[in-house]
Amino acid sequence: MTDPLNPGIAPAGNFIEQIIRDDLATGRVQKVVTRFPPEPNGYLHIGHAKSICLNFGLAAQYGGDCHLRFDDTNPEKESQEYVDAIVADVQWLGFAWSGEVRYASDYFGQLYQWALYLVDNGLAYVCELNGEQMRDYRGTLTQPGRPSPFRDRPSSESRTLLEAMRRGEVAEGAMTLRAKIDMASANINLRDPVLYRVRKVAHHRTGSDWNIYPSYDFAHGQEDAIEGVTHSVCTLEFAANRPLYNWFVEHLPLPSQPRQYEFGRLNLTHTMTSKRKLKQLVDEGVVDGWDDPRMPTISGLRRRGVSAAAIRQFCNSLAVAKTDGVVDIAQFEHFIRDDLNNNAPRAMCVINPLKVVVTNCQQGELLTVANHPNRPELGERQLPFDAELYIDAGDFSEDTTLSRKKFKRLVIGDYVRLRGGYIIRADEVVRDSDGAIAQLNCSLVEGTVGADGPDGVRPRGVIHWVSAIRSQPAELRLYDRLFNSPEADGGDGELLEQINPDSLKVVANARVEQSLGDAALGVTYQFEREGYFTREDSAGEQLVFNLTIGLRDSGRGQG
Repeated sequence: MTDPLNPGIAPAGNFIEQIIRDDLATGRVQKVVTRFPPEPNGYLHIGHAKSICLNFGLAAQYGGDCHLRFDDTNPEKESQEYVDAIVADVQWLGFAWSGEVRYASDYFGQLYQWALYLVDNGLAYVCELNGEQMRDYRGTLTQPGRPSPFRDRPSSESRTLLEAMRRGEVAEGAMTLRAKIDMASANINLRDPVLYRVRKVAHHRTGSDWNIYPSYDFAHGQEDAIEGVTHSVCTLEFAANRPLYNWFVEHLPLPSQPRQYEFGRLNLTHTMTSKRKLKQLVDEGVVDGWDDPRMPTISGLRRRGVSAAAIRQFCNSLAVAKTDGVVDIAQFEHFIRDDLNNNAPRAMCVINPLKVVVTNCQQGELLTVANHPNRPELGERQLPFDAELYIDAGDFSEDTTLSRKKFKRLVIGDYVRLRGGYIIRADEVVRDSDGAIAQLNCSLVEGTVGADGPDGVRPRGVIHWVSAIRSQPAELRLYDRLFNSPEADGGDGELLEQINPDSLKVVANARVEQSLGDAALGVTYQFEREGYFTREDSAGEQLVFNLTIGLRDSGRGQG
């Protein structure tokens, strides 16, 4: 059913969409403008992906614009590296912002003029309380705050001091600029919040032009107003900041009147989404950088082989509600598997090679196999079949009493089908000097490529394999969940105590089929019967593949 007020717009699916529909219907808003405003103090993670999909999605749904804007007001923790990574992540997720990339630092001059406006109108003052004193004066959730002894300082004196702060004539921590609102407010955010602090730190974009920097709370709403943002959509932890957001909008001569709306953030089990704590993992070498495939960062998921489409589909499946909730990571994994099952080309990899000699193989040949069982458009590949093959050691048992129902693999005197190839029979075990199995001697059944065997030849099952002569050595990096605790994002224990010691295991001597020597970096394959793997940079002569996710939920994770 279409919207009678706007036939081109589908019915609202959440409370923000309903707000937008009402705003368009009443004429309060002519064109929807949203924004995604990350602080460049770390890499984006899966929680940010929900906000990205929501803000860009709302703009697209209602024919509006979405801005990418960096709230770069804290130069001590921000860098161009983070800016570049965030831009790359948003582009990789498939979104295009309106106009150029925007920055809070683009507006530093205008924000400073508005600070002077508040001072001149008796709505802000320069305070000389230090941080500890300010916290003491602020009060508690049950006790009102006390006014600063500098609260009634004349506006002209505050302006003079603010200008001195701006010129770098005031030491860090000696003074702040504070809004004059209500020290008795039940909302602590309204108890004369800090607007500017002295920070004699170079900014990654403005250099040493500024000796004072605006607080996030002061800058954010005014940036929205400058850009004409109509719906400032943010996560629920900013709900208590909305009255302050509105106070600035009401008391400043802004070019537009933005409004803030909050929705529940994405919390995933077994997943950390605190940038501060993720940075700790990077700084302390627990992981190999922000893009380590175990990290819940967008770049880590990309390196692991998760597709942008799977992330978008997962985020779009989530409720947009006014309460926080926790989503089981298995739900995310479902979308990853579903996407890869439908789109990943197939290949074969033997993780624990056991040599097979096909005693009646006269010469090597090339078998033609499909790259995907249900996607003919993904084409075919040539699979070398030679007299010497590798199968996985786990696909052979010396226990000939095992029933076909219990063990659908190879035993002496019985048959299996090689995936895409012949039916073979295990004839003999060859041992080394220590008594360990060195190889199997087997025989193929002629004419069984793509065809049933003759009467009496019925294979137990199907196993994967590669040519021993024409295959590639490979290193497999088997990733599991980084955190043992489901409450990784909110657990009480020490961060490092929650780390899963088995989050990475390396298989050094796997073998992959010959065609994978030409696999492009970042392409994810289903290694048949093993899992989904993505090509990583090579390690010497070995190909390297990262485990994206197992073929099914193991109950532990993606390993």
